[in-house]
Amino acid sequence: MTSSSSGSSPLEDEQTLQIPETTFEFYSDVLLGTAFLATAIVAAKRMSSSRSQGGAETTVVTAFYSLILLTASLRSIWFLIPGTIWSSDYTPHALMAFDPDHPDWLMQFLEIILVGAGSLCLFSIFILILVYWADILKKYFYPGARRSKPMVTFLVLVAVLFGIQILNAALFLLRDYSTEGMILVNSVTLSLVSIVCVCEITIFSHRFRTVLKTLGAINQVSTDSQVKRIVWITVTGNLFFFHACVLRDNICNLAGDLLA
Repeated sequence: MTSSSSGSSPLEDEQTLQIPETTFEFYSDVLLGTAFLATAIVAAKRMSSSRSQGGAETTVVTAFYSLILLTASLRSIWFLIPGTIWSSDYTPHALMAFDPDHPDWLMQFLEIILVGAGSLCLFSIFILILVYWADILKKYFYPGARRSKPMVTFLVLVAVLFGIQILNAALFLLRDYSTEGMILVNSVTLSLVSIVCVCEITIFSHRFRTVLKTLGAINQVSTDSQVKRIVWITVTGNLFFFHACVLRDNICNLAGDLLA
């Protein structure tokens, strides 16, 4: 028994470690996919309502709901498609592009692209908020300073992130690294974005509350509801980015172990 075990090939060892998708995981994916689909429908209605109002001030609101629509749609597609279609095994394993021995490399590649695009759309929601917060705060703290258009700044930042995604996909197709390498690049990128966003949202939140309290004192009106809304956004954003950073760190460790 010892000799037969030691004589097994690495491919056979890898296949024995693969775990198929369980019934619980299947129904959990269906439930999450349905929830994201419902979110996408609500976001589409809100986006349509915002666009019908017109005006420059509704541009950011339309963009906000558009990003929610994209995020929810991409996530619902990913969850509603059974895991066995993406891969014959539920657990991830390293595959190289154009590998004739593993034809399912294409579906795993498409899955990584789909998940990465959904994550970037999700992060873009918070990036949009931070960019407009920065523009508003600059108006109050530096009234004479030249201000760039916040939507242009947002589009440039998002374009850079999607450019990294495209470069990552190109390097995989050029066989510079495997699917685990793609996951590692995505995880490192989003972890860095999470760290930056946590710092920015904390700083901007403090300044925003200062501005609101000052304006409230000058105009002798209560700004408690606006302050609470800013605190809620800050706490929610920081919890999201902290969770994303820790999760991505675990994924980086897993991908690093598989690449080693």
